[in-house]
Amino acid sequence: MSHERNTESRNPRARGIGSFTTREILELMNDEDQSVAVAVRAAIDEIARASDEIAAALEKGGRLRYFGAGTSGRLGVLDASEAPPTFGVGEQVVRGLIAGGDGALRTAIEGAEDDGDAGSRDAREHVRSGDVVVGISASGRARYVIAALVTSRELGARTVALTCDVAAPLVAAADIPIVVDVGPEVLAGSSRLKAGTATKLVLNMLSTAAMIRAGRTRGDLMVDLRATNAKLRERAIRMVQGETGLDESAARAALESNAWSVRQTLEAHRQR
Repeated sequence: MSHERNTESRNPRARGIGSFTTREILELMNDEDQSVAVAVRAAIDEIARASDEIAAALEKGGRLRYFGAGTSGRLGVLDASEAPPTFGVGEQVVRGLIAGGDGALRTAIEGAEDDGDAGSRDAREHVRSGDVVVGISASGRARYVIAALVTSRELGARTVALTCDVAAPLVAAADIPIVVDVGPEVLAGSSRLKAGTATKLVLNMLSTAAMIRAGRTRGDLMVDLRATNAKLRERAIRMVQGETGLDESAARAALESNAWSVRQTLEAHRQR
């Protein structure tokens, strides 16, 4: 008997959704969404292993790479794009690759997820030994992602799979498989829903825990953030005030004298 894909099966609670009121549709979606965090919690051990691998790689000069297609790819690129301003890492330390290239961030590129050769090429261009590579595919069957993971492993990178189907071929390509079984979607096969939410939650956890473990924060403070706009400069001032007891004016002056680096400002204050 063939395995029914978790991401393609129909949700019995949604069979009559075409006749639901708007409120009933939203209540059903909300009810289903509440199961996502529970499913993520069930995979916490594997998420922890992957986070530790990423942290260890970063501490040794390795990098983090996400490979995905469609919604999964967009979420990987989103998480990667937040790393430099949040944790002060270089633009090349965390990178998200999506099947079909950057154009696929806005427009679906037909057949891109099925192009395994492109996945291998992108891995050879962007992965090296010592990196950690996370392949993201809700179905676990995107050939672009599978090929990227297989090639990354050949290059000496550690590999992580993030999928919603334990029987997916992506699982076999990973040193650490993270499987989040969110069950069938309200719209059959629409993995931008619960699967997408689960993916975002796991990526939040992977990058945040890894950066904390790698020393890119000070407790719960983002001391390596890049204060590139007014909001972030105000946040930097508040952090310095909270850690030093300086008033706002003195905190601003201290930051200005340290190129708006919270970490350097706190270190300079400690050495006074």
